[in-house]
Amino acid sequence: MKNCAFIFARGGSKGLPGKNIKQLAGKPLLQYSIDIAFASPSIERVFVSTDDVAIAKVARNSGAIVIERPSELASDISPEWYSWRHAIEWVQAHYGEFERFISLPATSPLRSVDDVEAAISKLTATGADICISVSPASRSPFFNMVKQVDAGMVELVNKPQGEITRRQDAPTVFDITTVVYATTVDFVMSHYGIFSGKVTSIEVPKERAVDIDDIYDFKLAEAIMEEQN
Repeated sequence: MKNCAFIFARGGSKGLPGKNIKQLAGKPLLQYSIDIAFASPSIERVFVSTDDVAIAKVARNSGAIVIERPSELASDISPEWYSWRHAIEWVQAHYGEFERFISLPATSPLRSVDDVEAAISKLTATGADICISVSPASRSPFFNMVKQVDAGMVELVNKPQGEITRRQDAPTVFDITTVVYATTVDFVMSHYGIFSGKVTSIEVPKERAVDIDDIYDFKLAEAIMEEQN
């Protein structure tokens, strides 16, 4: 195997309870990530790591292979990097070695096959350790984002050289999205965290970069889907 897709979907969600299998435009949220993974030509196997019986049932019904995630890796404070490692070790033990690890979070149902393929291609072409997905940010730490300082005052998060009076003159910045993370097994197993190596990125338009954390994100995804259909 070369490229395996992984979807990490735990049962507990405080922002939107049950969100990973909540019905979005007629099918469970999780299924969107599984379907895109199967539709991507470069992906050879699709795995779902979960601690939840209901999520596991949806995953199996959608054709994915379920990895039972230990409860200690499924709390809202456990780093997902450890779940990545657990999943890799499980696949190696049950299916053998593979080269690239592609994470497709369930919270990004609007991604395209092209997004997945672009991330894999960019990872290979650049020789980076990991390729993340980004989207143009609506706010800038150089212009209209502030932090609190002493005596109740605020200041820009990043102070630019010289005065910037228009957002267009500020350095271009991006939001990290949860559309796709493409990396290698070696990098995950020998490092701790995305930015512990060489990071490249692909740019995803905002309409495909919705990350569902609460009911408002969910309604935005519904609205976008209705408009597209």
